[in-house]
Amino acid sequence: MIVKIVIITFMVLELSNVIALYFFPGSKRANSVGVFFAWEESKQYPEIHDFVKYLVNWVAGVKLVFLLLLTVIVLFGGLSLQRQSLIALAAATLTFFWRLFPLISKMDRNGKIAPRNYSIILGVMILCIIAIFTFAALI
Repeated sequence: MIVKIVIITFMVLELSNVIALYFFPGSKRANSVGVFFAWEESKQYPEIHDFVKYLVNWVAGVKLVFLLLLTVIVLFGGLSLQRQSLIALAAATLTFFWRLFPLISKMDRNGKIAPRNYSIILGVMILCIIAIFTFAALI
């Protein structure tokens, strides 16, 4: 039961991200892109802003694919598949520290995001999520 609760909780969190990215991309909530000063700056260049909006919507679409797959896993998968999906989610989420964390840390150091030290907060949150996925998969 704990495995399903963890997956469903993650799904709710990610659904808030999808809604924010599709409908409120400039928001500073739900991990949207308003924290990046470049979001507003890109509006000065319509071609670049269209490209940025395309990427934001592409990310939202990918998250939606994962949400729908997780829905199928929660509804029709057995406990073993659900646990394996948590391990897969933990492994996939670890990739944040490979490419995304170095970039957001650099932008944070250079004063290109607000609030200050957001990269640290985000990194800690993501580490906690990975730990929860791993713990739930192993119990």
